[in-house]
Amino acid sequence: MRFHYIQFIAGAFVLLMSAAVWPAESFPVAAPIPDGLETVSFFSPAVDREMKFDIVLPADYEESEQRYPTLYLLHGYMQNYTVWGRNLAAAFYAREVNDVILVLPDGGNSWYVNYASSEEGQTNNWENHIVEDVISYVDANYRTEARREGRAISGLSMGGFGALALGLRHPEMFISLGSTSGALSFARTQASALEVGIPPQNATLPNRSPEQQARFAAADEIISGIIDIPGFSTQEERTPNGVLFETIEQAQAYDPFTIIYEVPKSQMPHIYVDSGTEDGLVSEARELVQILMLNDVPFDYMQSRGRHNSEYWRRSVGHMMAIQAEVMQRALGQRP
Repeated sequence: MRFHYIQFIAGAFVLLMSAAVWPAESFPVAAPIPDGLETVSFFSPAVDREMKFDIVLPADYEESEQRYPTLYLLHGYMQNYTVWGRNLAAAFYAREVNDVILVLPDGGNSWYVNYASSEEGQTNNWENHIVEDVISYVDANYRTEARREGRAISGLSMGGFGALALGLRHPEMFISLGSTSGALSFARTQASALEVGIPPQNATLPNRSPEQQARFAAADEIISGIIDIPGFSTQEERTPNGVLFETIEQAQAYDPFTIIYEVPKSQMPHIYVDSGTEDGLVSEARELVQILMLNDVPFDYMQSRGRHNSEYWRRSVGHMMAIQAEVMQRALGQRP
């Protein structure tokens, strides 16, 4: 019974992620480029390919000599580096907060982990892509506060899992971690599957009916043109060929519910969590908050009416960014 239950949960979760990106009533279109947003292309050794990220600079960046704290926002499953800034209002709120650099990396459908094994000659060190390559490039090429006190990371859904997992694995790098609608139990579910004998699975896209696949292919063609990363634009290309976790220990090493106990309290970053009350993942947010409360970990939690969709994320992102920007400014000594 437990075997079938875990299979059901894993399959249902992937379908949830797919539905959250492209609801049946919508069709993807290219969004206008917001003020202050530019796209950067660079080579990432961690994944051995050209990659891109969007960045939003403060309005006075060119006229000032100031250094700015930096917030990294990770996208969700089947999304990409353009979604946060161009579709989900993050660029607008970055300019409202103003004294912050906003960086929007791309992690494909990778779950932001270093894969246990890769196939077809790929290199899938997606954790290193974020914490080494993207951050190093940004710090080397922009006037950032290149230290823990001036760096925060957040994300939605898959990106919420990624932000908490990477932040807890590297607490020396981030002063604040955030998750909106986070798929926080992803690694724990993978560990449970391995524990009951389900063999490691390759990362794959969900199965679809012929009608669903036709619609998916049409949407994918449009989105791949927006992403425009050679060899990494379609959803098939963006889904790594390899196995995320081959052992229980490998999965647990990325499980926020496990690794949070391994971070000394003196090094624990501030944590922000939110979720919509009609989102199936709200129970995971509440579970994490209970752990934070019992262990006296500083955190902010918000829940409001909403589902696992863009309408909710457009409302949640401004709140999340404002809190994390304030945490960074206070850590940098810029508040009374």
